[in-house]
Amino acid sequence: MIEKVLGGQTETFHELIRPYERSVYMMTLSLLRNEAEAEDAAQETFIKAYRALGRFRAEARFSTWLISIALNEARARLRRKQPALTDSIDDTSEGSVTPAQLTDWREIPSASLERQEVRTLIRRALAELPLAYREVFVLRELEERNVQETADALGITIASVKMRLHRARLMLQKQLAPQLKSVVPTSRRRFPWF
Repeated sequence: MIEKVLGGQTETFHELIRPYERSVYMMTLSLLRNEAEAEDAAQETFIKAYRALGRFRAEARFSTWLISIALNEARARLRRKQPALTDSIDDTSEGSVTPAQLTDWREIPSASLERQEVRTLIRRALAELPLAYREVFVLRELEERNVQETADALGITIASVKMRLHRARLMLQKQLAPQLKSVVPTSRRRFPWF
């Protein structure tokens, strides 16, 4: 399909990106926390992908390449908004972390009202994570990308992906546990960690 686009069948480009539109939008929304800006960033991502399609060398999956462009676009927008942002994607000094018992984050209560409240709490907590940890959490837990794809998209090592994901989970757990106690009644709790 890429060859068709590069060969002049430009209308094929939309077919090429269609399976990834939601992923790109969700990625930009998770990072930018603003629907309008996320839509703009997603659109800019596809424009940049179209312009750079000739440079795509298939060393990574097309979806990983596209997510990398979306990440860069979202990061650029965040830098413009927060010029003092100091999180570095090249930071490999993760320090030491004490492993903790973690819960499977996909174990969300099934009751719809509780689930909606829990989703709101998780979305807010996720928005509070430092960018480097939020990016990894979104790619691994929400986009369900594997470790290698996440590392490729972010331009970091697999070890850094694992470390950042672990820290992101710990931060979310620490922030969410007290709030979830008030949302989910004791008799209906399914989270063993609070």
